[in-house]
Order: sequence, then C-alpha cells, then structure tokens
Amino acid sequence: MSLADITSLPPSEFYVFVGAALVLLVIPGPAVLFVVARSVEHGVRAGIVSCLGLSLGGLVHVLLAVLGLSAILATSAIAFGVVKFAGAAYLIYLGIAKLLEDTNRMSEPNSSESDLAQIFWQAVVVQMFNPKAALFFLSFLPPFVHPSTGSVSIQLFTLGLLFVAIALVTDTIYGVVAGYLGRVVTPSARVLAVRKWAVGVTYITLGVAAGLSGSNKK
Repeated sequence: MSLADITSLPPSEFYVFVGAALVLLVIPGPAVLFVVARSVEHGVRAGIVSCLGLSLGGLVHVLLAVLGLSAILATSAIAFGVVKFAGAAYLIYLGIAKLLEDTNRMSEPNSSESDLAQIFWQAVVVQMFNPKAALFFLSFLPPFVHPSTGSVSIQLFTLGLLFVAIALVTDTIYGVVAGYLGRVVTPSARVLAVRKWAVGVTYITLGVAAGLSGSNKK
C-alpha cells in the first residue's frame, strides 16, 4: 500500500500535495530560523531536538484542525490576538534571556540531557502558540480532502501527519547543516559574543514579527 492510498488521494493529487508542501517548507520561515538559531547555539543535537519539538507542536495544530477548533482562531479576533501575543512574548523573552547571558560562561555547543529536554519543550511551546500554524492547516489541508472517499477527519489527520513528517525532514536538514557550520568557526570570545547577539536578535525579531502580523494573513 502506497502513501497515496493511505491519504485517500489519487496519485496525481498526492504528488501535488507533497510538491506544494516541499515548496512551502524549503523556503526558510520562522520555524527554520528557530531551528537554525538553536543549532548554531547548542549544536546539531539541539537542532534535531528542536525539530522534534516543533513537530509535536504541529501535531497539536493538526488535531485542532481535525476537531474544528482552529476555526475559532479564524473567526475570533480576540482568540487570535491572545494566542499570537502569547507566542510573540515568549519568543521575545527567549531573545532577551539570550542577550543577558554571560558570554564568559559560554562554551562550545554541548547540551546536556536536561538542556535538550528544555529545548524540546521550548520548541513545542513556540509552535503551539503560533496561530498562523493553526490557520495554515485549516486552509491548506481541506482542498485535498474528498468526503466521498471516506472519513473527513481521518483524511485531515493523515494529510496533516504527512505534512508534519515532511517538515521534520526539511527542518532537520537545515538544523544539521547549521549545526555543523557552527562548529567550523572557532568559539573565541568574539565569536561567542557575536553568536549570542545574533541568536538573541533572531528570537526577538521573530517575536516582533509574530506580534505585528495581521490576523488575516498567513
């Protein structure tokens, strides 16, 4: 049985779905920048863990889309605003915390298990409080659903799961590349300081961009 059969899509539509997903995911967006920042800051393992956290957050949005709860964000300006600003504030908090970090205590990227757990759950929170992710699934998945071929909920969940899986692969590639490139540069005091500010500013920029984004746009 092929993936096209599992998703209840004709082969032609299945390839269109996968192709569209790849195009959307390969273009660097907030998720990619978040993963790259984590990989440069803490190494390849941290980047991969961040990807897993984003994937779990993505699955939550898929479930919300299946349950129809994402529609609330699409129709309620208050609900959208609360979620949006909560996510933006969290990203800005991560950025400020990074900028306030003591450069003298920074070393080569080498995260402990506890650090990786924290990085994982931070990624989950960042993705869960991204209302655009919820609206994306609500708008991207339905055109590929065919009620005549079976349960709409199962089709939505299957397509969402496939999209999250593709995102995990593409984001991981970015994370691995960024992590290895981050190791190429010798971690001198100057390099560590530049890296700290680059990562911190990236988080703050993502947060500000999220907070200023309109509710009617992706």
